[in-house]
Amino acid sequence: MPHFAYKGRRGGGELVQGVLEGASAGAVAEMLQGQGVVPLEIQASNPGVAFELTLFKPRVGHIDLLLFSRQIHTLLKAGVPILRALTGLQESAINPAMKAVIKDVRESLEAGRELSVSLARHPKVFSSFYLSMVRVGEATGLLEEIFLRLFEHLEFERFMREQVKSALRYPMFVVIAMAAAIVVINLFVIPAFAKVFKGFGAELPLMTQFLIGFSDFMVANWPWLLLALVGAIAAFRSWVGTAAGRYRWEAMTLRFPIAGKILQKAALARFARSFALGTRSGVPVMQALSNSAQTVDNSYIASRIEGMRDSVERGESVLRAGIATAIFTPVVLQMIAVGEESGALDDMMEEIGQMYQAEVEYELKTLGQQIEPILIVALGILVLILALGVFLPMWDLGKAAFKK
Repeated sequence: MPHFAYKGRRGGGELVQGVLEGASAGAVAEMLQGQGVVPLEIQASNPGVAFELTLFKPRVGHIDLLLFSRQIHTLLKAGVPILRALTGLQESAINPAMKAVIKDVRESLEAGRELSVSLARHPKVFSSFYLSMVRVGEATGLLEEIFLRLFEHLEFERFMREQVKSALRYPMFVVIAMAAAIVVINLFVIPAFAKVFKGFGAELPLMTQFLIGFSDFMVANWPWLLLALVGAIAAFRSWVGTAAGRYRWEAMTLRFPIAGKILQKAALARFARSFALGTRSGVPVMQALSNSAQTVDNSYIASRIEGMRDSVERGESVLRAGIATAIFTPVVLQMIAVGEESGALDDMMEEIGQMYQAEVEYELKTLGQQIEPILIVALGILVLILALGVFLPMWDLGKAAFKK
């Protein structure tokens, strides 16, 4: 039987990892559940065993999970039994991958397992946060309400992610367009002017010599430059693919001008909303911190929230743990303090999430106004360099011809 490397968390939030032997990843997930461990990641330890081509295989997307949560809430609220509800969802599912997941969950329930255990057989589809919420619903008998809250949370996550992507799309497009313009000018435009200038036999200005020299370098070495660019992109993707590389890169993105504060506020909005949802549903504070750390979509902030969990586990208050992270503003810390004193921390965290969401929406609306001056200055500098390099020699030659 193949071996699988796993990572998971115990009920108290302790991270565990190791290797287990099992018939499949689902079987290993069941064994971990039986040991009280919530699986976070399960992978074949030997790539040569149970190899599966997944390049063109359909995957379960965020929208599939969103629809599943909403539909199962509606069916359970209408009094439809869980097995019958899953059968209907399986038949109506459009994505083959989601259809297979629902089928496996239904068969696992028919075998006598709990819903949370059945969902845990698919750790890549259902996060530990999702599973924790389902366990709370099973324990309290409010499963349909939990699925509604999960739907609202997933909808909020989708909204924030799409808003951030749309905000960063415009500046990235402009930067790429500027880079492409520089390449075209240096490979095709400046060489044409260089032939004309060299035909005059006159001494060229320093700026023109620099442009021609840089253009000649690109023309002579463009295959190597292209290869270096591809290698740099591949190396960057490989570096970001590692845990340490992703941590450092995502920490750097938070310091980017303009975009950094948007990414940070969006991540903290997701954290505050998920933490409020967990504690309001009866999840212990430490487990709620661990679960919400996995929803922020930023490993740097996630590590800071994990640090909060460790501090709370040592007996410190959420306020003191939040101060130590250095990622919250004084206003937010004051709201956390009021929430702890009044015993309404979940309500205050919900307020914090809404406040961050409103700030992100405002920042996104004014993003164009903030970036426009920077882009205008960059374009102005580029045009100025090209104008000086191309038109100065023409101006000098025109003056010399006029004097003659």
